[in-house]
Amino acid sequence: MIITPVQLVDEPLKLDESIAEGAIEYAPDIRQVGPLTVKGQAELIVEHRGPKEFVEDIRLRAEFSGRFEQLCARCLEPVEKPLEGTFDLIFRPGGVDNVPGEHAITEDETEIGYYEQSGLLLEDAVREQVLLTLPGRTLCREDCKGLCPHCGINRNLASCECVEKPIDPRLAPLAGIAAVYKA
Repeated sequence: MIITPVQLVDEPLKLDESIAEGAIEYAPDIRQVGPLTVKGQAELIVEHRGPKEFVEDIRLRAEFSGRFEQLCARCLEPVEKPLEGTFDLIFRPGGVDNVPGEHAITEDETEIGYYEQSGLLLEDAVREQVLLTLPGRTLCREDCKGLCPHCGINRNLASCECVEKPIDPRLAPLAGIAAVYKA
């Protein structure tokens, strides 16, 4: 769904969308399971920068909910989880803030996104918010045994006959560090 400033001139645009599974590509290890609902509104904010200069910002406030599947970080089995979130974002026309050379920006300006001349694509904003809301790493369960580094078998489902090679004594101090990151 494309949102343009022209649609928002008279009144805010109410959003009650259902984004179908597969309509948005998130990441190789993330998949949407079923519809993703998005409810909220888009409104026009006109920023006056001078007597005859103004910028048409789009404010997008919404909440979303759906189900997602991420791969377990240890065994690569899919893990399904519900996800919900809210966002309040400001988008400005692309290129309007282009100033030659370097200049400092305020903290508020770091929160501004940009939309193309054709308008703001709702799916792009939702995709970004979903990716920010999902955890960076998911486990199927806390005691997941992962994959065997030698034969690749899922150690949660079966055991293998692979023999663990003894650790080179020179690398033993690093084993403690690896254990911290494996947890």
